[in-house]
Amino acid sequence: MAGERTISALLSAGDAARPAIRAVEGRAPLTHGALRDLAARTVAALNGRGIGRGDRVAIVLPNGPEMAAVFVAAACAATTAPLNPAYRQEEFEFYIEDLKAKALLVAKGWDTPARAAAAKLGVAVIEVAPDAAAGAGAFTLEGGAAGAAARPGDAAEDDVALVLHTSGTTARPKIVPLTHGNVTASARNIGATLALGPADACLNVMPLFHIHGLIAAVLASLGAGASVVCTPGFDALRFFRWMEEERPTWFTAVPTMHQAILARAERNREVIERVRLRFIRSSSASLPGPVMEQMEKVFGAPLVESYGMTEASHQMCSNPLAGPRKPGKVGLPAGPEVAVMGEDGAILPRGAIGEVVIRGPNVTKGYEANPEANAKAFTDGWFRTGDQGMFDEDGFLMLTGRLKELINRGGEKVSPLEVDGVLSGHPAVAQVLCFAIPHARLGEEVGAAVVLREGMELTERELRDFAATHLADFKVPRRVVFVPEIPKGATGKLMRIGLAEKLGITA
Repeated sequence: MAGERTISALLSAGDAARPAIRAVEGRAPLTHGALRDLAARTVAALNGRGIGRGDRVAIVLPNGPEMAAVFVAAACAATTAPLNPAYRQEEFEFYIEDLKAKALLVAKGWDTPARAAAAKLGVAVIEVAPDAAAGAGAFTLEGGAAGAAARPGDAAEDDVALVLHTSGTTARPKIVPLTHGNVTASARNIGATLALGPADACLNVMPLFHIHGLIAAVLASLGAGASVVCTPGFDALRFFRWMEEERPTWFTAVPTMHQAILARAERNREVIERVRLRFIRSSSASLPGPVMEQMEKVFGAPLVESYGMTEASHQMCSNPLAGPRKPGKVGLPAGPEVAVMGEDGAILPRGAIGEVVIRGPNVTKGYEANPEANAKAFTDGWFRTGDQGMFDEDGFLMLTGRLKELINRGGEKVSPLEVDGVLSGHPAVAQVLCFAIPHARLGEEVGAAVVLREGMELTERELRDFAATHLADFKVPRRVVFVPEIPKGATGKLMRIGLAEKLGITA
């Protein structure tokens, strides 16, 4: 089993008696042995409801140990699709239908609009009932009709373990299927980069519907025989208390979280002294060099910045743990092959700027049912990331910009076209163009330039309230600018890139 590249095989690494999943509420941990047993029972439970390999289950659970356990255990039987619990009903309807989910897993008794979405689409709802006595994250499944799975048993290496939507530069998000081979390769790459071992404990503050938390915090830890301490989500006010109570050896976060932690570090100096972290990790957005240097100084531990994306099952490059670590650089290739490609498809030498491309066992084989996107995304077997960068003389990658128009709001990717579509639905809006506004803490914020219909009136607050009924909070524009005309490029095309500067807007 050790040679297999599946989540089931990955779970076999841990010592049966050692903690695997822990909770910050003081519950007893779920051991590696108990997690393996839970996964086996979950495979049987899903198979008994007609759900097996290749069938999709949407998961809507709050952050915490159950979410981690459900993801890992359900993926051993079927294809998991974790969704953001903050979505509105119509967003849930879109994602559940787009994924062709066979069932929805939700916390027992939890009132979420995902239930109404599933009911509208005729999708079975299966409740996740926590089993507190069995350890943090332990659960049983309730509800759902009995049935026979077409493909029962443990998933194989080429089966899809996880599907996530990625916001593209088209209005419709793309589906990224990641096989067991993909996600386990990435988990092992991360484990090797960070030298993870059984004595390690990751304090997870990342959301578990994102690739970062699912792979770097959960799967990499479990694959190394280590433990993951599951929190309800990032909370700067509680972070140091969790750190003192749980004694983690590391944590991984996005730059905005690191900045919030730094802001409270001085008053928690004694905790930092008592709980010596082995290292800290940052990913999902560029970390300002001064923040990296300040974190290392305050915590007395190396801060490892890594470069990842959904299509790579997360990690692509990383600064080495043992050094040197270069502020402003995303590091050396750390798993897949990484290169820089010119417009003609040629691989460029060090020092030349081009598009960052990757290939390797952790990289998706392609977007689902999207030949047009795949034709653009792959060249000679290389996946084109849409990021622009160059390698320095030491082989460290520096990102110089994004070729895509995605808005990266503190690691949350927002498709401007999706927001355009929603705002355009307001009866007073004649034309709209969403764009990125530079932001000191988040990196980028969502802005919108709006032309009103003749004779109509609308306030910024009214339009934001309208958007909030259709979009998750992180997608709602923080700045709305009413203009008589949206600036156009030389060819007459509306230009998102640089629009904030053209309009004289800062966040």
